[in-house]
Amino acid sequence: MSALTVLKFATAAGADHALKTLRTLQEQQLITIEDAAIVSWPQGKKGPKTHQASNMAGIGALDGAFWGMLFGLLFFVPFFGLAIGAGIGALTGAFADFGIDDKFIKQVQSQVVEGTSALFLMSSNAVVDRVVDALKGENPEIIATNLEKDKEDALKAAFTHA
Repeated sequence: MSALTVLKFATAAGADHALKTLRTLQEQQLITIEDAAIVSWPQGKKGPKTHQASNMAGIGALDGAFWGMLFGLLFFVPFFGLAIGAGIGALTGAFADFGIDDKFIKQVQSQVVEGTSALFLMSSNAVVDRVVDALKGENPEIIATNLEKDKEDALKAAFTHA
């Protein structure tokens, strides 16, 4: 089963650095990156920049439209007002299969702020202890994941102790 995990970094460049590290781990067969996208919000900018990582493991599990809709929902839709409220409800319903609900959206919106970045990672087959060790210098914070509660708690604990 694929896991969608959102990792927050204290710098605007942190997610880019982490993705480079994860690509190296993928070459070592320590994780399978099915798809990834990055949101970075440089200090002094009005809003975040987003981009989908390409050429991950062949064809991405998710396409650009998915990431575009998700990032639009997370970072831009509030500016459009209530006129599209019904459309927002339909969009959030469409994300339910990926474990993306209102709680997920609110967590990400409240934590990815100016001066930070986030890596949205769709992955599988991770050798968790090796991944945690490799990312510990980046000091990631797990904002959200669709992992089962016990696995999510173990992963959060591993990053906290790393």
